Amino acid sequence: MHSRRQLIGGAALIGASAVAGRVQAASIPEAPVMDKATMQPPRHPASGPDYRPVATLNGWSLPWRANGDWKEFHLVAEPVVREFAPGMNVHLWGYNGQSPGPTIEAVEGDRVRIFVTNRLPEPTTVHWHGMIVPCGMDGVGGLTQPHIGPGKTFVYEFELKHSGTFMYHPHSDEMVQGAMGMMGMVVVHPRAPSLRPVDRDFVFLMSSFRIDPGTALPKVAEMTDFNMWTWNSRVFPGIDPLPVGLGDRVRVRVGNLSMTNHPIHLHGHSFAVTGTDGGWIAEGAQWPQTTVDIPVGALRAFEFVADNPGDWAMHCHKSHHTMNAMGHDVRNFIGVPKQDLARVVGRLAPDAMAMGTSGMSMGDMEMPAPDNTLPMMTGRGQFGPVEMGGMFTVMKVREGLSRDDYRDPGRYAFPAGTVAYEVEAPAAEPPRAVPRATAPEEPTPLRAMKVRKMKVRKM
Repeated sequence: MHSRRQLIGGAALIGASAVAGRVQAASIPEAPVMDKATMQPPRHPASGPDYRPVATLNGWSLPWRANGDWKEFHLVAEPVVREFAPGMNVHLWGYNGQSPGPTIEAVEGDRVRIFVTNRLPEPTTVHWHGMIVPCGMDGVGGLTQPHIGPGKTFVYEFELKHSGTFMYHPHSDEMVQGAMGMMGMVVVHPRAPSLRPVDRDFVFLMSSFRIDPGTALPKVAEMTDFNMWTWNSRVFPGIDPLPVGLGDRVRVRVGNLSMTNHPIHLHGHSFAVTGTDGGWIAEGAQWPQTTVDIPVGALRAFEFVADNPGDWAMHCHKSHHTMNAMGHDVRNFIGVPKQDLARVVGRLAPDAMAMGTSGMSMGDMEMPAPDNTLPMMTGRGQFGPVEMGGMFTVMKVREGLSRDDYRDPGRYAFPAGTVAYEVEAPAAEPPRAVPRATAPEEPTPLRAMKVRKMKVRKM
């Protein structure tokens, strides 16, 4: 992370405040920028109320400066290049060097002043999704404020009245700016550290993109046929794991600004949904789950005790959301012999592959593909190909992980005798119906059936 000075010399600062009045341009704080796509260490508060900071998957929290009794942040809306996973870079719009933008963390009761500078080629705004703010700070362009023109800086000022999990995103040319990746998370911690304590607190946003193979720019007018399903604009195997100490109480906060709902499933543990973008859920209203469905434009926080060591999958349970660069028009060729077709096509296009006869398992195959494109399913575990992509990562529960250690602890060492294994035994014969009393004593022989053996070649 590095800092840069505000470069809009002499630009007029426009902003209305019901609390403190107009702020002068000279007081604009620096706008930090992040150039790394890996999770940065949580930022512990240097002053004020104590809290357990969040860890943003493949992201970071925005630093702030104190100015009297205000906490001041600076967001810069700008074009960015985001690496979805090694081998694929995408041209997006975001904030402070990344998409999604940095997480904003503060404490219930804080007075915050958020400067927003627009470096996009068109106007924008920022809406504070789920937060209770004065109407003129709500960020709906044309309705509650003027649009922030290119090269302009606006100020949002409000008091954080409620703790919880929220989002920020534009309400200006939403089809384009949302599809280009303009979004971020806001976490407001309770003022009393004893309220809702956890040992680890993770946060990320879900979004969807249509990016044709070999290209680097999303199709912003797409409505249904998305092919990249991301957590914090990353896909597996580029999504950070969740390192967790054995016995830790863990909270995961997830926002959904994609174009469909996502049932998020965690292996190896059950959890309780403890919060939404509308607030915290009373303990008596919670119940155990292993999957939580998150609608479009909503947030969910869920909590659990990590009492089961191992490498546990966490993913969207819509199967096509755990693949990369997948289209909806792929034909099903399971059971269809294509050897003759493969030979003919191979003479015209030596790198072509006839796939699908025995399923779409990729295994160790390497397929030719355009530049800047990811395989549909990729990533390896200690037992072979994981064959996942998109919205998938691993929660790594380890004994002895120190409180603030968020480094990848590596692969899990399975205790002897705890891994599923192969046995060499013939398949059991299926049970046969017992003849009724009225049936002939000798069963009638079945007619001989002609069975054509089909050779299947692994491509």
